[in-house]
Amino acid sequence: MNTTDKLKLSQNIAVIAGIFCLAVAMLLLLNFWQVSKTDPIESKALEALVQRLKQEPNNDELKVEIRNFDLLARKAYFNSQWQVKTGAYLLLFGAIILAFALRVYYSVKSKIEEPDAKLENEIASRILAQKGIIIVGATVLILAVLASFATVNHLNYYNTETQSAEAVSSPETEGIEVIEVGEISKTEVAETSTVKNTETEKSDSDENVAEETEITEEKNTHAQKEPAAKTAVATGITLADLQKNHNSLRGPLGQGVIAHKNIPTTWNGSAGTNVLWKSPIPKHGYNSPVIWGDKIFIAGADNTTREVYCYNRNDGKLLWTGVADNVPGSPASPPRVTEDTGLAAPTLTVDNKGVYAIFATGDVIAFDLNGKRLWARNLGVPDNHYGHSSSLITWANKVLVQYDTNRGGKILALNTSNGETVWETVRDSKISWASPILAEIDGKYQVVLTADPIVAGYDVETGKELWQVECMMGEVGPSAAFSDGVVFAANEYARLVAIDPKNASIIWENDEYMPEAASPLAHNGLLIIATSYGVLVCYDAKTGEQFWEDDLGSTLYASPVVADGKLFMMDNDGVMRIYEFSKELKKISENELGETAGTTPAFSNGRIYIRGENNLYCIGK
Repeated sequence: MNTTDKLKLSQNIAVIAGIFCLAVAMLLLLNFWQVSKTDPIESKALEALVQRLKQEPNNDELKVEIRNFDLLARKAYFNSQWQVKTGAYLLLFGAIILAFALRVYYSVKSKIEEPDAKLENEIASRILAQKGIIIVGATVLILAVLASFATVNHLNYYNTETQSAEAVSSPETEGIEVIEVGEISKTEVAETSTVKNTETEKSDSDENVAEETEITEEKNTHAQKEPAAKTAVATGITLADLQKNHNSLRGPLGQGVIAHKNIPTTWNGSAGTNVLWKSPIPKHGYNSPVIWGDKIFIAGADNTTREVYCYNRNDGKLLWTGVADNVPGSPASPPRVTEDTGLAAPTLTVDNKGVYAIFATGDVIAFDLNGKRLWARNLGVPDNHYGHSSSLITWANKVLVQYDTNRGGKILALNTSNGETVWETVRDSKISWASPILAEIDGKYQVVLTADPIVAGYDVETGKELWQVECMMGEVGPSAAFSDGVVFAANEYARLVAIDPKNASIIWENDEYMPEAASPLAHNGLLIIATSYGVLVCYDAKTGEQFWEDDLGSTLYASPVVADGKLFMMDNDGVMRIYEFSKELKKISENELGETAGTTPAFSNGRIYIRGENNLYCIGK
């Protein structure tokens, strides 16, 4: 190719790349203008529907319309974000091609003989015109880049504008309120201000737990500061102890696999069939029940108070109420949250020494099993445009807290005895609503978290990140699942992946049926996915082959669980569907609770415990 041909080719490529960049830039600017005119969270139409629902609380068609409207709004918003991100990459690609073509053009042009004097004026005019075009084009490109950056993080300040200046507090050990057993005055104040005992407590049925032993705590190289406590006291809790109880969301280790047998398969809440008891719940919340021994725990909250409730598991009597007040660093007013999340969405966790709760204010509080307040602290108000909903889990004297917000992600381990930070690890993640699970990998327990964009495992003792896979996107609500050495993660508008944590690789993936809130369930070679639009799907856990699907026609937010060889799936209308846990679709029964529900059930000694909209139910034979 001669010099003239090279000159023409580079010139043509530069012109095409320039036109391409200008077109993409104009589209980015147009997209930014459209998004800036519409708040992706606030919708007058949606607000009108919600107000109408308050007047017609039993209008099921209106509820479906609100859900569908919200789903479409979020789909449109994420589609807009995808367009901006894709446009930004295309703009960068076009700019690189343009710069390269111009470099070649001017390099080749410099080798051509100087023009004679007659053409100097004409060439000077052309150069001036080219400079004007370049300046205008560069201005458009810069505006487009700025627009893309301004659009991507549109939701980041949803909460912060409504929070008071005193809502922000340090996540470290400062601001922890610890009530020592020996300090009688503090104990008396705590009991009178935070605990309302409704029944004299008898001795706990869980005193058969092994005696406490002291262990030396490993030095945490990943914490931001040296842990205040030099030693930790082992509770002596084993996996067998957890399997006898139901101490976290989805049961032992948070995996959704229940060891209890003789679980009932038929009941009717309205008629009272196989309903052993039901008890009213004082305050609203979306957290699920947890159980230790003969006690069952839930939480509730409103704009004025946040509370923990303890019931007798056998007869449903409310034993005590613990109030989360006077927490150092707690905001004067609660953060802004949506109605379908609320202020008490995270499920509590419990062990043989205490029950631990977290609220959307960032307040974490611990009570002993008799209702005496042990400690309380504020982790800093979570910057979360829906409300904090990551549940807690406990293991080896640590309360594990997934704290992924708009300001970044992290996981903390708090000492169960005093609430102090044992370790804290900053994560390369964005905001999420998922909860931690525990998984035994290579003979050692890891805490596994999923968020945008990573699924990762952390050492329970030190907080060290052991592996991560970048595979998620969007607003991640479902937690991970684990079975036979494989981690499973999924999210709506993203994908379903099976991960080998030993080498941080993806075994297989699928993008057909995705959950929005319900966590995957993996057990005995099967993987269960529940979508928000009501489809329950069963896969081969090893290969990803689909075995069956069942369209339930109702919203699914609760997570599926397996117990006694059966699959239990609660929908938001309060209907529990029970299947044989097998590769063939075999439905056993459908059972109506008699009120709406969207929480995951708890199991103990042949009974099912379900939190409804207004009542806590015990189902048994």
